[in-house]
Amino acid sequence: MSLLAAARDIREKAYAPYSNFKVGVALRSTSGEIFVGVNVENAAYPEGTCAEAGAIAAMIAAGHRRIAEVAVIADAPVPVQPCGGCRQKLREFADDDVVVTMANLNGVEAQMTVGALLPGAFSKDQLAP
Repeated sequence: MSLLAAARDIREKAYAPYSNFKVGVALRSTSGEIFVGVNVENAAYPEGTCAEAGAIAAMIAAGHRRIAEVAVIADAPVPVQPCGGCRQKLREFADDDVVVTMANLNGVEAQMTVGALLPGAFSKDQLAP
């Protein structure tokens, strides 16, 4: 199964009763395993979680630390991009050249690298020793 197909399939399991904006994400770790996530809304709106965060958490829980590739999909007029916070989350575990495929349900796709999505990202290199 392709990464985008995995993201499309998992998207249906999203919990989005308030916005009805379901997002699915699939990422491939550098070892080749695929991890998926969905957005999970909450009646206390800021307490929801993004699909990217769920996929990253699943990857970390399985003992992996690096992302090789990402796919994001939602029912949107244009290919959906990760939000700002998720761009930073992806950057924590992915190199700048990792490709992020963004898509909508109409089959429109776009690709960008993590570095292009978040230029000048904050990183551990900026923390004091």
